[in-house]
Amino acid sequence: MGAADVVPGVSGGTIAFISGIYEELIETLHKLDLGFFKIWKHHGFKTAWRAYNLPFLTALFSGVLISILSLAKLISWLLANHPILVWAFFFGLIIASILFVGKQVKKWNIITGIALLVAVVASYLITISEPIGSPDSMWFLFFAGFIAIIAMILPGISGSFILLLLGAYTGVIETLSNLIEGALALNWGQFSDAALRMMIFGVGAVVGLKLFSRVLNWMFLHHKNLILAILTGFMVGALNKIWPWKEVLEYRLNHEGEEVPFLEKSIWPTQYPEDPQLLAAIALMVIGFFSIYLLERVAVQKPNEDGTT
Repeated sequence: MGAADVVPGVSGGTIAFISGIYEELIETLHKLDLGFFKIWKHHGFKTAWRAYNLPFLTALFSGVLISILSLAKLISWLLANHPILVWAFFFGLIIASILFVGKQVKKWNIITGIALLVAVVASYLITISEPIGSPDSMWFLFFAGFIAIIAMILPGISGSFILLLLGAYTGVIETLSNLIEGALALNWGQFSDAALRMMIFGVGAVVGLKLFSRVLNWMFLHHKNLILAILTGFMVGALNKIWPWKEVLEYRLNHEGEEVPFLEKSIWPTQYPEDPQLLAAIALMVIGFFSIYLLERVAVQKPNEDGTT
């Protein structure tokens, strides 16, 4: 999930869904409340820890954090030097994810069909939206965290891409870099300023996560087919963002002062001005597609009420 979340265009929620942990994640987040301390007081920390499924969340978010910190530079380098091949891999991955999520819908009807189409249009419009500027303020960091975390847990919509649209992606990456550099250099001023800004961003993320997980949990309990159709639509609409062949309309400066693509338009491989690397791209699409198939196969299957898996 962490590796997916650092790529603008790929959703960690998609990875959670196909690995079979999505509903558990949403339900666990929904149940988090201050009752944890009441159970801790009367029955002990260990009981409260297990009652709120915190071993699951700890393992999951530790993996996300480690992945973001360790893979962000590698993925950024791959996107800068081999963009077509990277996006081709992710394109195949998302195609397989669409099929996987779509087949979870037990019954298609007019309502689920309309929901699918609305989600496709909404997601597509997000991918072609022009990014907005942002003031360098604490309230905006809170707002960015609130919105980005919602996108991060929605299959098909990337939290990193939403940060790009908000104009906050560069700022957040710079703040994260300053936090790490300040800690390593023992620069208290740099570290404390970055830590405060990341804390504000984190508070916004926690609030957004808690509120939205309540909505998602209710939808899964009462309208599962509808929410699955919506999630499928989000991923279909997001395909435009991860199409490998792009024409760059506008550039932006990243946190290292380098020019990177900002506004892009999808084009056919035959229109690509350089080598489209078509055969290699198709091969990586196939690899991405079957990566999801294999992930689905090895995902841990939880027992049903009758004891089957």
